[in-house]
Amino acid sequence: MNWLIFALMTVACWGLYGIFLHAGQVEMQDKVLGRYKAFLFVGLAYFITAVVAPLVVLLVKGADWSMPGKGMWLSLFAGILGAIGAFCVLLAMASGAKGGMSPAVVAISVMSIIFCGAPLVNAIVSICMDRPAGGLAAVPWQFFCGILMAAFGGFMVVKFKPAGSHGAPPAKPPIEAQAKQ
Repeated sequence: MNWLIFALMTVACWGLYGIFLHAGQVEMQDKVLGRYKAFLFVGLAYFITAVVAPLVVLLVKGADWSMPGKGMWLSLFAGILGAIGAFCVLLAMASGAKGGMSPAVVAISVMSIIFCGAPLVNAIVSICMDRPAGGLAAVPWQFFCGILMAAFGGFMVVKFKPAGSHGAPPAKPPIEAQAKQ
């Protein structure tokens, strides 16, 4: 049952990821480069979590440091895909904010599309890479129904997202305020 606990912890962390990523971007208070500044700290967090922590575990457990090349390259590719995905989350949120969406609505929309779409990609690619015996006919109809329900759920969340408030406009810097007087 530990797998379920870890899966639910991932759901919680990734569910909060988009909210805090966007909030960090906004709080950088740099409309042009704030998203890149926020992503820099995401990368730092990834380094601490994904490099330092496994190194400590491997050292403590006395791991054998020989690693097959194929495993290393596939893992590196997975990391690149994850990093590109994280960067695209940031770009999607910035684009939504530029379009006039409130930060909360941007986070709801972007993360809903991601969390409905990513499992669909995973399921379809997994079936293509490891075809079931008997082909697609051997796949239970409930699997395809689940894919359609997830896609429809993602559409519903984005289509009927709450309007949200845009909050108070940011305070004008003193120089701009004086120039208007």
